Amino acid sequence: MYHFFAPAENGESGTIHITGADRNHIVRVLRLTCGDRVSVSDGNDRDWLCEIASVNDEEVILTVLPDEREDTELPVSVSLFQGIPKGDKTETILQKCVELGLAEYVPVAMKRCVVKIDEKKKDARRERWQRIAESAAKQSGRRIIPAVGAVIPFSDAVAGASGFDAVLVPYECAEDMAYTRRVLSEITPGSRIAVFIGPEGGFAPEEIESLREAGAKIITLGPRILRTETAGMTLLAMGSLLWQP
Repeated sequence: MYHFFAPAENGESGTIHITGADRNHIVRVLRLTCGDRVSVSDGNDRDWLCEIASVNDEEVILTVLPDEREDTELPVSVSLFQGIPKGDKTETILQKCVELGLAEYVPVAMKRCVVKIDEKKKDARRERWQRIAESAAKQSGRRIIPAVGAVIPFSDAVAGASGFDAVLVPYECAEDMAYTRRVLSEITPGSRIAVFIGPEGGFAPEEIESLREAGAKIITLGPRILRTETAGMTLLAMGSLLWQP
């Protein structure tokens, strides 16, 4: 079923009006007509099953239907604090992690990051990343649009993670998969989890020490060394198996 986003007040009224690019996509690309059904979310955990009631030159009008579909969100809210990678890897990380249930993405400037974000382009880049998150949320039938934060220094990321229920740090030098299983299994529904992933060069030793002192759990994802764009999605996949009812 095709999925779209609209303001919450539309769904509350029992009728949803789709305009702009989404209206054109429904009519010209998907060629949906009256009677076809679509899914609509407000981007903040509200979701409706709808039927196309009418189409005109300005908008598509949807009628909200009774909905007994399964919730598509993870029962655990996961924020990814990602060391800024090279090239277009951020786009890959965002797309796949959003599909897997990520709630928030925060790019972090770490000691071994090669990329330096141009101040003049940072807002445009963040807007692009947010569009990618929204597109991935639509594709995967998410009820929320994960937020993409501004680039922050590592020290601010550690301080910001202090309010989470747990901080997890996959690290290539860590061992003991049994410990990882135990840590993930102990996370309960409703928890807010911060996950730190290092850039291509990995974490600097002092960064790991800083996270350890802040109470983070240093875990392994297995005996193989994973790329920076693979680690976050691997942890989310593991969590999906353990946390999803």
